[in-house]
Amino acid sequence: MNKITKLFGIKYPIIQGGMIWCSGWELASAVSNAGGLGLIGSGSMHPEILLEHIRKTKENTDKPFGVNVPLIYPEVEKIIKIIIDEKVPVVFTSAGSPKKFTPILKNKGITVVHVVSNTFFAKKSEVAGVDAIVAEGFEAGGHNGREETTTMALIPNVAKNISIPLIAAGGIASGKAMLAAMVLGADGVQIGSRFVASEESSAHTNFKQAVLNAGEGHTALMLKKLIPVRLINNDFAEQIREAENEGYSKEELAELLGQGRAKLGMFEGDVLQGELEIGQVSAQIRKILPAKDIIENIVKEYRYEKQNVGLDGKYDFV
Repeated sequence: MNKITKLFGIKYPIIQGGMIWCSGWELASAVSNAGGLGLIGSGSMHPEILLEHIRKTKENTDKPFGVNVPLIYPEVEKIIKIIIDEKVPVVFTSAGSPKKFTPILKNKGITVVHVVSNTFFAKKSEVAGVDAIVAEGFEAGGHNGREETTTMALIPNVAKNISIPLIAAGGIASGKAMLAAMVLGADGVQIGSRFVASEESSAHTNFKQAVLNAGEGHTALMLKKLIPVRLINNDFAEQIREAENEGYSKEELAELLGQGRAKLGMFEGDVLQGELEIGQVSAQIRKILPAKDIIENIVKEYRYEKQNVGLDGKYDFV
């Protein structure tokens, strides 16, 4: 048992990212049943939809699970109330300061984790009272840090500056990558892109196929004037790139982005005009698998590589 498995009461220190349009009850419960920590992605859900997903997750697993809450979400107060009322055991917060909601959630016995992209905010989050930190390198998909710090550069710095458990994220889709993160100072890993291409992911089949087709250099960090986001290169991404090169203002970029682009691409399957959020590690993903198989493969490879490099007895979690 390590810090993360103890904190969440899970078998493996593997957390599934709470990705918008991809992380519903089916994926969250499958990951939790397989020994990881499944997360529902509330960022693409109205409160009543989240309530439905929480209840379905409870029906399909008796293991711990959580909800990812982007703090910039306009209905965040309603989301927090539902989480408290439904007694969700774990909350991952992101895209904002955890200072307001952390004491409220912890007062209800809920474990709180916050996602950061630099050491400064990791330290601020610890002071705010969170139970653990996710340090996410800019290889990651979806919304990202402006600093463009890689996971391998970020994790050692954060590990040296906090005393609470640390979860590494960004560019992790294998047992080898998980072992590297642990050696660098992480206590566990959060994995997003690999679970997009899972059978239980609610991503559209077209989006899953786009992930399988992606190669090196097929994603880019864009929209840094708004909220940085890593996207697969497609017609929509090219429109954004051209607009940024022409010096569009923040307001003009927001208008171009419009409404529902992420849903159009990831949930409805328009891989040309939709917003397709995925990490650089998509270049390593070539098969859609059940979540259970993904976790088993990662753990098997982790253990093999740990033994292979003479690290038996170190970085154990079971």
